[in-house]
Amino acid sequence: MTDVTYYVALPFTADELGEVSPGTAEEFQGPTHAMRRAEALARTPGVVGAVAFSRCGDPMIGEFKDATVLRSFGNVPSDLSGM
Repeated sequence: MTDVTYYVALPFTADELGEVSPGTAEEFQGPTHAMRRAEALARTPGVVGAVAFSRCGDPMIGEFKDATVLRSFGNVPSDLSGM
Protein backbone atom coordinates (compact mmCIF):
# COMPACT_ATOMS: atom_id res chain seq x y z
CA MET A 1 0.00 0.00 0.00
CA THR A 2 1.55 3.26 -1.18
CA ASP A 3 0.02 6.47 0.10
CA VAL A 4 0.03 9.49 -2.18
CA THR A 5 -0.67 13.05 -1.07
CA TYR A 6 -2.70 15.27 -3.36
CA TYR A 7 -2.67 19.07 -3.00
CA VAL A 8 -5.75 20.80 -4.33
CA ALA A 9 -7.15 24.30 -4.85
CA LEU A 10 -10.94 24.43 -5.02
CA PRO A 11 -12.94 27.58 -5.88
CA PHE A 12 -16.51 28.27 -4.78
CA THR A 13 -19.20 30.24 -6.58
CA ALA A 14 -22.63 31.47 -5.44
CA ASP A 15 -25.87 31.28 -7.37
CA GLU A 16 -28.51 34.02 -7.48
CA LEU A 17 -29.95 32.78 -4.16
CA GLY A 18 -26.55 32.95 -2.47
CA GLU A 19 -26.07 29.18 -2.31
CA VAL A 20 -22.35 28.40 -2.43
CA SER A 21 -21.16 25.46 -4.51
CA PRO A 22 -17.73 24.09 -5.47
CA GLY A 23 -16.15 24.76 -8.84
CA THR A 24 -13.49 22.74 -10.62
CA ALA A 25 -10.66 21.49 -8.44
CA GLU A 26 -7.06 21.91 -9.56
CA GLU A 27 -4.27 19.57 -8.40
CA PHE A 28 -0.73 20.72 -7.54
CA GLN A 29 2.56 19.09 -6.62
CA GLY A 30 2.96 20.86 -3.30
CA PRO A 31 1.08 22.76 -0.61
CA THR A 32 2.56 26.18 -1.41
CA HIS A 33 1.35 26.06 -5.02
CA ALA A 34 -2.12 24.95 -3.94
CA MET A 35 -2.41 27.77 -1.39
CA ARG A 36 -1.20 30.42 -3.85
CA ARG A 37 -3.65 29.21 -6.48
CA ALA A 38 -6.54 29.16 -4.00
CA GLU A 39 -5.73 32.75 -3.02
CA ALA A 40 -5.68 33.80 -6.69
CA LEU A 41 -8.93 31.92 -7.41
CA ALA A 42 -10.66 33.71 -4.52
CA ARG A 43 -9.93 37.03 -6.28
CA THR A 44 -11.32 35.86 -9.63
CA PRO A 45 -14.58 37.53 -10.76
CA GLY A 46 -17.54 35.27 -10.03
CA VAL A 47 -15.68 33.31 -7.36
CA VAL A 48 -16.71 33.99 -3.75
CA GLY A 49 -13.97 31.98 -2.07
CA ALA A 50 -11.48 29.15 -2.40
CA VAL A 51 -9.79 26.55 -0.26
CA ALA A 52 -6.47 24.73 -0.50
CA PHE A 53 -6.41 21.25 0.97
CA SER A 54 -4.43 18.03 0.97
CA ARG A 55 -5.65 14.48 0.91
CA CYS A 56 -3.65 11.28 1.44
CA GLY A 57 -4.50 7.80 0.34
CA ASP A 58 -3.87 4.85 -1.89
CA PRO A 59 -5.29 5.47 -5.38
CA MET A 60 -4.81 1.81 -6.35
CA ILE A 61 -7.45 0.67 -3.87
CA GLY A 62 -9.40 3.94 -3.64
CA GLU A 63 -8.94 4.48 0.09
CA PHE A 64 -8.34 8.06 1.19
CA LYS A 65 -8.14 9.82 4.55
CA ASP A 66 -10.19 12.93 5.25
CA ALA A 67 -8.98 16.12 3.61
CA THR A 68 -6.86 18.55 5.61
CA VAL A 69 -7.57 22.22 4.97
CA LEU A 70 -4.33 24.10 4.38
CA ARG A 71 -5.89 27.56 4.01
CA SER A 72 -9.17 29.14 2.97
CA PHE A 73 -9.92 32.49 1.38
CA GLY A 74 -13.20 34.40 1.17
CA ASN A 75 -16.61 32.77 1.50
CA VAL A 76 -16.06 29.03 1.95
CA PRO A 77 -18.65 26.62 3.42
CA SER A 78 -17.93 25.73 7.04
CA ASP A 79 -18.65 22.05 6.39
CA LEU A 80 -16.09 20.75 3.92
CA SER A 81 -16.56 17.09 4.84
CA GLY A 82 -17.69 16.28 1.30
CA MET A 83 -14.32 17.09 -0.22
